[in-house]
Amino acid sequence: MGFKTKIRFIHKWLGLISGLIVFIVCITGCIFCFHDEIKDITRKEWRLVEPQNKPFLLPSHLQEKAKEAVPENKASMIAYYGKDRSAIVYTYSDAGNLYLYFNPYTGEYLKSENPETDFFIIVEYIHLYLLLPDYIGKHIIGGATIIFILLLISGIIQWWPKRKSDIKRSFTIKWSAKWRRVNYDWHNTTGFYISIIALILAITGLTFTYEWVGDGIYKSFNFGGDKAVETKTPVIDTTTFKVNLVTAIDKAFIQTQQLQPKAEMFFIMIPQKKGDIVSTGAYPHTLRYDQQSNYYFHPSSGKLIQSQTFDKKSLGLQVVEMNYGIHTGQVLDLPGKIIAFIVSLIAAALPVSGFIIWFGRNRKSKKVKA
Repeated sequence: MGFKTKIRFIHKWLGLISGLIVFIVCITGCIFCFHDEIKDITRKEWRLVEPQNKPFLLPSHLQEKAKEAVPENKASMIAYYGKDRSAIVYTYSDAGNLYLYFNPYTGEYLKSENPETDFFIIVEYIHLYLLLPDYIGKHIIGGATIIFILLLISGIIQWWPKRKSDIKRSFTIKWSAKWRRVNYDWHNTTGFYISIIALILAITGLTFTYEWVGDGIYKSFNFGGDKAVETKTPVIDTTTFKVNLVTAIDKAFIQTQQLQPKAEMFFIMIPQKKGDIVSTGAYPHTLRYDQQSNYYFHPSSGKLIQSQTFDKKSLGLQVVEMNYGIHTGQVLDLPGKIIAFIVSLIAAALPVSGFIIWFGRNRKSKKVKA
């Protein structure tokens, strides 16, 4: 059995084992690519607001408004998404989570969303866990993603032309041939064309399942180091003060805005238990989750105790924090999302075209034996 024959055998069986899961992951990725744009169209009444020439309401005010709207829920995070966007108070209770939308200028209560019934969040959970318990589903997805990476590599090895005369044929699809030949050419050619970007999407996707992948990316770009050390949050003495969250979160937000005057998007994490600190984040672009600067404040005085601006972070940490944007194409704005969508769509079709190739060959061999 020659080398390429062995690779073809491995490629075939890995594809048959993982094909259905790869298809589901890629299709849900396609759907999720433009979720913000779709929601801005279908839910603009509570996602978008008229920008006003005045500052946002303080977090404590929105927290109080959320308490009035849903008394049984407790706020865990408040996010300001931009000058023309509503602010969201993320809340939780024993009954479940609720996302509460408010006008950030007036405090008007706009809408509540239940993430368990939201279409795009369900799509995201299918993409991440297949709607199974996360500790089970993520390993199934992770295993299928690793197999997909092996399929891309083995596919390129099979595609690689033996002779110079085969190069042109390897890059094209013979549309005039019979449909089975077109399918075969399409599978090989498009698989090659998307291979590099698909590989990037797969590796960045693995970071959501396996922490060691993110650690590996961090060490690769930093030539070593420990991500946990760089991302460690400060520890405070909880015996010497009384928590004053209202004052602290407001001071933290004001200071974050002053430190990052050009930022468009902010979040404030609200301490949930004794010993927790107030943490904030600032992003230069609305609905872009990269290039973030992080700040940590004392939960009593609101005093800044540690800062980690984007430009002071190591290259490895910057790349790791760009992972979501790279995985979704968001890092390149709309063109990046279009690329991610097209690559995901083609990747979803590869298991289908591959199965057709296998089924046709299998049926043909049975006929020959008969």
